[in-house]
Amino acid sequence: YPWQGSLTATMSEAFDCAKCSESLYGRKYIQTDDGPYCVPCYDNTFANTCAECQQLIGHDSRELFYEDRHFHEGCFRCCRCQRSLADEPFTCQDSELLCNDCYCSAFSSQCSACGEPVMPGSRKLEYGGQTWHEHCFLCSGCEQPLGSRSFVPDKGAHYCVPCYENKFAPRCARCSKTLTQGGVTYRDQPWHRECLVCTGCQTPLAGQQFTSRDDDPYCVACFGELFAPKCSSCKRPITGLGGGKYVSFEDRHWHHSCFSCARCSTSLVGQGFVPDGDQVLCQGCSQAGP
Repeated sequence: YPWQGSLTATMSEAFDCAKCSESLYGRKYIQTDDGPYCVPCYDNTFANTCAECQQLIGHDSRELFYEDRHFHEGCFRCCRCQRSLADEPFTCQDSELLCNDCYCSAFSSQCSACGEPVMPGSRKLEYGGQTWHEHCFLCSGCEQPLGSRSFVPDKGAHYCVPCYENKFAPRCARCSKTLTQGGVTYRDQPWHRECLVCTGCQTPLAGQQFTSRDDDPYCVACFGELFAPKCSSCKRPITGLGGGKYVSFEDRHWHHSCFSCARCSTSLVGQGFVPDGDQVLCQGCSQAGP
């Protein structure tokens, strides 16, 4: 390790610079393992070149070192605002030194919630071209951090799934709980599939043919047994569902397929007929007598 001094005493033996061979008597010098050097020779031989100003960094200057580059203390500064970085945190971008303020201004994004820079390398969330600090990305309902949880965007707001369902999801007309998937519509209202059941037998009606009475849904079988008129011929219910047609006369009703002459079985749909007690006859059978 070199040390420096000055020789003022008069000596008989030679004491010369190891580089330029000039006498060091009465001059300031620096001692190295290779011998003494005058200050100019020492700087020219051993001093590093400043990466900023390209001048030698003299032995009496404070030297700063970063990634194989050497700087005078005064040259180690932000390339944008010229602030000294000797005692400041800094970042190197494309070999340029930047103070944190300039780096944030030039390269970091701003948090959409708080407006502060989101430092590169910090935990953040990105969505729809916007960036948030992880602790700033909150549910618009419960205001808890969303983090890696599932969320639902809505008109610039973001909701956790429970808050979104409570605020926006449709509610079942029967149980009043929210529908998240698999719902059906009945009488212009949403229902859970499992909630839409026959009022009579509780059979699920989703995807099935059904009808209603006083706003209550019924499967075809229950509706027919409970409310539909009975065919005067086959005694089965006349529901009129699925495009089924029927004929009514006074207080009696028939399926189209059942409305036929009691004697010759000719269909009487669209034809003239003659009632005969509980039966109906075509005109030919009626004129033929008993």
